[in-house]
Amino acid sequence: MSWQSVTRADSIAAGAAKEFTIETAQGPLELFIINTNGQFHAYKNRCPHTGVTLNWLPSQFLDIDNRYIQCSTHGALFRIQDGYCVRGPCAGASLTSLPLKIEHGTIWVEIA
Repeated sequence: MSWQSVTRADSIAAGAAKEFTIETAQGPLELFIINTNGQFHAYKNRCPHTGVTLNWLPSQFLDIDNRYIQCSTHGALFRIQDGYCVRGPCAGASLTSLPLKIEHGTIWVEIA
C-alpha cells in the first residue's frame, strides 16, 4: 500500500465532486473525490452493479439535490459519507472507498 497525491483540497468546492485518473502499478485508477463542507470522501469511479463509470458528465456525480451520488446508467443512489447504495439495482452494495488524508492542503489517497 502506498499514498499518492491527487489534488489540492481547495480545488474541490464545498458541495462538489471532481474526477481524477492516477497511474498506479496496476494501471490507471479512475476515482472521484467529494467535498461535503470540508469533509472529503474518495471512491473508485465504478458502479458495483455493472462496473460502469458513475458520472454522467465530467465531474458530475451528485443527484439534483446534491444529497447522493447517482449512477449515470441506472440512477442508483449512494450515500456520500460511506458509498452505501440506498436505491437502485445494487441496493445494499457499496462503492469502493479509498482511504484519504489531507496534509498541508494536499489530498492523498491510499492505493492498494
